[in-house]
Amino acid sequence: MRDELAGFTIGVTADRRRDELAALLQRRGARVVLAPALRIVPLADDTDLREATRACLAHPPDVLMANTGIGMRGWLEAAEGWGLAEPLRATLARAYVVSRGPKATGAIRAAGLREHWSPASESCDEVVEHLVRRGVAGQVVALQLHGDRQPECTEALVTAGATVIEVPVYRWAPPADPAPLHRLIDLVAGRLVDAVTFTSAPAAEALLRAAGDRAETVLEALRGDVLAGCVGTVTAEPLVRRGVPVSAPSRARLGALVRTIVEELPRRTVSVKAAGHVLTLRGHAAVVDGELRPLAPAPMAVLRALAASPGKVLSRTALLRTLPRGADEHAVEMAVARLRVGLKAPRVVQTVVKRGYRLRVD
Repeated sequence: MRDELAGFTIGVTADRRRDELAALLQRRGARVVLAPALRIVPLADDTDLREATRACLAHPPDVLMANTGIGMRGWLEAAEGWGLAEPLRATLARAYVVSRGPKATGAIRAAGLREHWSPASESCDEVVEHLVRRGVAGQVVALQLHGDRQPECTEALVTAGATVIEVPVYRWAPPADPAPLHRLIDLVAGRLVDAVTFTSAPAAEALLRAAGDRAETVLEALRGDVLAGCVGTVTAEPLVRRGVPVSAPSRARLGALVRTIVEELPRRTVSVKAAGHVLTLRGHAAVVDGELRPLAPAPMAVLRALAASPGKVLSRTALLRTLPRGADEHAVEMAVARLRVGLKAPRVVQTVVKRGYRLRVD
């Protein structure tokens, strides 16, 4: 596999498919930080799910709105445990079935049912618009929920004259171990990752919620140095609403998301010429004349500051501001020394006596 992402660090906020996404990124050379923002809690024994199922059997839905593959499978599995799977499947087979995307479609077909319509955008809003145009007045709509309640969808359908049965198959919960997520928030705020991937809108909301009073700092990083990679436009919506430019593939697939990141990240790199060498800065490495040179955070921070103004002398005080809090001027000297060793091109960084350091561009 090619190493297009070598030298880049990418955060993964997914839970259920985190290993799959991480493997796709690592095969392309990326360093991955796993930090699930949420986890899915199945509701197989939940009273609300059982009551919603019995409501569907008592008042057979004219329309089934299937939002997710995992949700539809979980619903039918729960019904199996209650001895209601066959009556439920027979009831849903008589409904007009709308699946929000390919995963929901796959679950519908695996259950022996047939979807009648699916939106190109995989958007709940487009599904609701389609149903309202088609006409739902006087009809019963079974709405398989996507984690949390979707009041805007329910209200739109009720306003159009439908009776809505909300089917809560699972809910989102905080990660069992919040430490990796807070670590990722630190990395984003410090601009020590190059990209963060999101595979659901709730995960994006959860990361910002976990950031607390640093949420605006995280957003500023995502608006600038840190790429927000979203699996689709629905996932991107919470970030877009907050002014974050996102990169998302046209088809909501993990492979397509990785390809989008492969295309986008290298475009954001900075390249400079210094002391006869060509340096390209990546997240945790520099490419020197085509050779990848991994660097620790402090030397990398110094190199970024020097590369922002090639040839300009930066004082130790100025470079100190790029290092973690608590560092002193001796730490700057150590970072410069480690930078020279790491680059394997010692003449690139020049010491200017009593003034500071610069990239040698002459």
